[in-house]
Amino acid sequence: MATKLTKTAIAALLLISLSGEAQPTQKPPLHGNHWMAVTGKPLAAEAGAQIFQKGGNAIDAACGMLGAVCTMWDVLSWGGETQALIYNPKTGKVIAIDALGWAPTGATPAFFRSKGYNFPPEYGPLAAVTPGTPGGLCYMLAKYGTMSLKEVLAPAMEMAKGYAIEAQTANSFEAQKRRLKEWPYSKALFLPHLGEKREAPEAGEVFVQKDLLETLTKMVETEQDALKHKKTREEAIMAACDRFYKGDIAREFVRGCQEQGGLITMEDLAAWKPIEEEPMHVDYKGIEVYKLQQWTQGPAMLQALNILENFDLKGMGYNSSKYIHTIYQAMNLAFADRDFYYGDPYCSTGQPMKGLLSKEYAKERAKMINFERNDATVGPGDPYPFEGRTNPFTELLKQRAKLTGPTRGASGASGAMNETAMVDEALYHDRLWRGTTSIEAADKDGWVISVTPSGGWNPACVAGHTGVGMSQRMQSFVLDSIIDPFNVVKPHQRPRVTLTPSLALKENKPYLCFSVQGGDTQDQNLLQFFLDMVVFGMTVQEATEAPNINSDQLWLSLGGERMEDRRPRPGRILLGNVTPPYVRQELRKMGYFATFGDRTSGPINAIMVDSKHGTFWGGSSNNGEDYGIGW
Repeated sequence: MATKLTKTAIAALLLISLSGEAQPTQKPPLHGNHWMAVTGKPLAAEAGAQIFQKGGNAIDAACGMLGAVCTMWDVLSWGGETQALIYNPKTGKVIAIDALGWAPTGATPAFFRSKGYNFPPEYGPLAAVTPGTPGGLCYMLAKYGTMSLKEVLAPAMEMAKGYAIEAQTANSFEAQKRRLKEWPYSKALFLPHLGEKREAPEAGEVFVQKDLLETLTKMVETEQDALKHKKTREEAIMAACDRFYKGDIAREFVRGCQEQGGLITMEDLAAWKPIEEEPMHVDYKGIEVYKLQQWTQGPAMLQALNILENFDLKGMGYNSSKYIHTIYQAMNLAFADRDFYYGDPYCSTGQPMKGLLSKEYAKERAKMINFERNDATVGPGDPYPFEGRTNPFTELLKQRAKLTGPTRGASGASGAMNETAMVDEALYHDRLWRGTTSIEAADKDGWVISVTPSGGWNPACVAGHTGVGMSQRMQSFVLDSIIDPFNVVKPHQRPRVTLTPSLALKENKPYLCFSVQGGDTQDQNLLQFFLDMVVFGMTVQEATEAPNINSDQLWLSLGGERMEDRRPRPGRILLGNVTPPYVRQELRKMGYFATFGDRTSGPINAIMVDSKHGTFWGGSSNNGEDYGIGW
């Protein structure tokens, strides 16, 4: 008679298979001892490799890849936003780059309500904040790169002249053509075969972007002219940046934006600047983990790590029901705080970040976890006493609690959804997982960079003859302080975004850089990736492919015009298809309602610095077209 395996034995076998001892990963790990470049598209990774091969450092290569993915419309464009963490080996410090655009003049709750909106729109010119990526790229290159803008943008400009477009992007143009036809400059760019059965380019067709090429050429010409006039490399690059934000490029951008109903003015562009700032960080079992400030969701991962530090995760067993439940509960607690306390610190001050990131606060939050059942009513905590202050939002929080009750399909029942509910579920998850791309680079001299750029994704409204798709990040604002008093839209405020690059140091040296696309799931996937490596000993490639869970128990940051569209869905969880039947059953008893996926890791990209051997390990998820090259 066959011996029945215990749950512990099954979990152990699952971990062995995921750690590569029983089967290889679907993608091979990357190795290099000179440099490593990983991003969302093979051609963009090649752009980074070209920069490295010409003698550039990791910042140069990251800027080259950024230019390439924007030109490829890899779920973003040149009118979007750029967020980065950089390890500077000259100072031994991690620095943060905030190149997120801000709301234009006239963007107020009253304005959007007058248009019938409960949240700012998802698409079109009214969804646009000011472009951040051109300024962010120029700033990073000028301050921390070594090459000229002309050299770094060469791959992107070559692609703008015409490159063989891949099926994923070409098909997205075709799928979105009804909306693209609403905007004349988008229609002209993305639908070169108007009137034919297929109006978008075909896969493999040469896709030409003449207007974008002209925009990039103007920037490079300005840089080169400044160099001829004895300006420094940094001054010349920033002169090119000024032409985008203050010169003829800006005038055409504003004209095209306003012609189509947008709000952005010349003054909005000229006054905006990228910001270099101190990142936030926590220590997790001797590893310093760095994230951007509270204008992103990044600190939520730090909060979750502080909470999870109070538990023996390894002893629970990898992806056991107790482990999954604990991760889900910690994320719920962190996201409940994110959804109420985070916002732009430069415009809406007073967020209680010291309290939110304190170990003592985390211990109190950890005590709230019920190991028998999901807490469907968890809300924001009170971090103010942990920084010596009194919470000014006590009454508002009482009112807010009434908004977060169970929604349709969130009760944990196991009944099948009807057709309407299935459509709603699909739309919800499209918004939850809404993509971007990520960029990771490292070099032998010690420079390491993690970037999560986004914005201006398809269907994009193109601003006049610039060839630049406008951002849609306005939708991450709220119009009512009852949801988040620190993230109510107003002119020259930045929205609280999902974009969240990551860096980790071990013994004061770079250990990991990692990021992922996927809207509100970004820090959920990055948290589990990090734990897979640190707690369960996976390699970087194994961890990028390992199945993750995703929680729906949070306020959506993207999409949805009604309060109902964005409210948390308690107990909703995404599990990998490999989840054993007994784990599924135990989770159902805890109040979870699960959906399942074949690849649930998100398209994670990462580089591990192997300090023992002086080399790099690169990892790129099997969930997408992400790609890496090392040497």
